[in-house]
Amino acid sequence: MTTASSSQDLLPADLTMGTVMLKVGDMNLMTDYYQRALGLDVVAEQDGGLYLGRLQTPLVHLAPAPGLNVPGRGEAGLFHTALLFDNQAALAATVASAAQYEPQSFTGSADHLVSEAFYFSDPEGNGIELYWDRPRETWDWDGKNVVMDSLALPPQRYLQDHLTQESVDGQRGTGAGVGHVHLQVGDVQSAHDFYVGTLGFEKTAGWHGQALFVSAGRYHHHMAMNVWNSRGAGPRRDTLGLGEVLIEVPSGDDVGALADRLKVAGVASHHTGAELGFEDPWRNRIRVAVR
Repeated sequence: MTTASSSQDLLPADLTMGTVMLKVGDMNLMTDYYQRALGLDVVAEQDGGLYLGRLQTPLVHLAPAPGLNVPGRGEAGLFHTALLFDNQAALAATVASAAQYEPQSFTGSADHLVSEAFYFSDPEGNGIELYWDRPRETWDWDGKNVVMDSLALPPQRYLQDHLTQESVDGQRGTGAGVGHVHLQVGDVQSAHDFYVGTLGFEKTAGWHGQALFVSAGRYHHHMAMNVWNSRGAGPRRDTLGLGEVLIEVPSGDDVGALADRLKVAGVASHHTGAELGFEDPWRNRIRVAVR
């Protein structure tokens, strides 16, 4: 168990991550990127922007925000949105299209033991992770902590091993989801106090006091926070980049229980019954809603 004192204080084990909203300066450029580089389709045009995703499941909400500035590298906000693919061939197809669209947007790759991951940056500097999970039964746990690493994962060899003509041709017909969201924050202890102690995630891993990984239901992580670029950062300004992280839960009771925990902790929130909106200590906006 974590700081949360009982199962009543934990987020539900079958929680999932929902759409990530990005505030966008150049809608045409960003829409083109998410469609052509990442193989997403426009799922809906509403809320003053576009929802893009796969198989009618929205993954990213691009919201026009002309006039806002790009955040500074050291500010709190989004580190990356991580899109999870069903299999290695589907992952390889999107890694290939992203690299082909803009080779300079590729920022790295790693075998994390629990997953295989490739990293990119969109045209406005928002980080993107494209990944595939190894089967859960192969994950190693050291007590409450999942064993993760960052081992070499050569992209060319990966594409040679897993990219098929079938996966390229059928790219848009394969599912994907938001597997996790990784944030930049000012300090790890405050992140732990908020995301574990108040929200009710469980800590699954740390990294030398510089990063924290948290989840519900023993997933490797639904969210992460790090200080690699942003140690000491205070509350965010209103900038381009992260607008909102959506967390989806099974029932209104789950939303209500979280609303109670936030109230006890003195965290301001807006509760409509079916959903709950609030901000973390760095003004990263979170919305929890019934799936």
